[in-house]
Amino acid sequence: MKLTGVYAPIVTPFDEQENIHYGALQQLIDFVLANGVVGLIPAGTTGEVYALQAEERLELFRFVKDYAGERAVLIAGVNTGSTREVIRFSQAAEQLGYQGVMAAVPPYSRPNQRELLEHYRAVANSISIPVLLYNFPWRAGSEIGYEVLDGLANQPNVIGIKEASSDMSRVYEMRLRYGDRYQIVCGSDDQALDYFLWGSVCWIAGGASCAPRQHVEVIQAALAGDFATARAHMDKLMPFLRHIESGNYTQKVKTGCQLLGIPVGNPRRPLLPLTDQERAHFERVFRAIQ
Repeated sequence: MKLTGVYAPIVTPFDEQENIHYGALQQLIDFVLANGVVGLIPAGTTGEVYALQAEERLELFRFVKDYAGERAVLIAGVNTGSTREVIRFSQAAEQLGYQGVMAAVPPYSRPNQRELLEHYRAVANSISIPVLLYNFPWRAGSEIGYEVLDGLANQPNVIGIKEASSDMSRVYEMRLRYGDRYQIVCGSDDQALDYFLWGSVCWIAGGASCAPRQHVEVIQAALAGDFATARAHMDKLMPFLRHIESGNYTQKVKTGCQLLGIPVGNPRRPLLPLTDQERAHFERVFRAIQ
């Protein structure tokens, strides 16, 4: 499985009672696919996976599969705190017809490298579809180190890693160590152009829920070898990327969707909506990239 293009870890819309708003989710899916996104990832970080109950996540998987159908590549966000639950969600995704799963480091427990290697082996051995690792140490508290990547090199369905560490030296080192063994997917949005220059061809972009076309323009130009045009698109997009990365990420992406007329609602508590001042600042930044 070759991951190419922009994949959206879509936000999870909620109504005023914090229930999943499936009508808004339909609008969101239609919008991002119409604007060039090729893959959807429900229950990712931007989708507030940490706030979803198990049955809600399974229903979300089913709904996205039924509604998106064959219009997009579907990768399920399966991360949670225990290996047995990650396996449960992974197997459910495979049974539903998802093309792959994305598994971050289990949060809060801070597994060491030996434990993390065994975790990923167990997950990969439980399914036949591809597994994409997700390295985001700022949130997880632990990093997918080279000991883990060395140990998974012979695991055929572990196809790559979404790298969100913001440490470009890891990209260089992974290329030196593994060549083309692992697909390196951009997860550090403001460094996307650097990733493409070094051979990455896929961008899993949290901001793609509200700015899909703008992300797609960057990667299309880069994959065509036109880095001057890619940089021009990135110059315009960069203030938005830097702004959402500065804090209140999920709130800002959801606000962007709302400004486009997609009623995704607020994040689930404990996260709160943007203040009026924060919203006004974000709106100025967001309007500038339209």
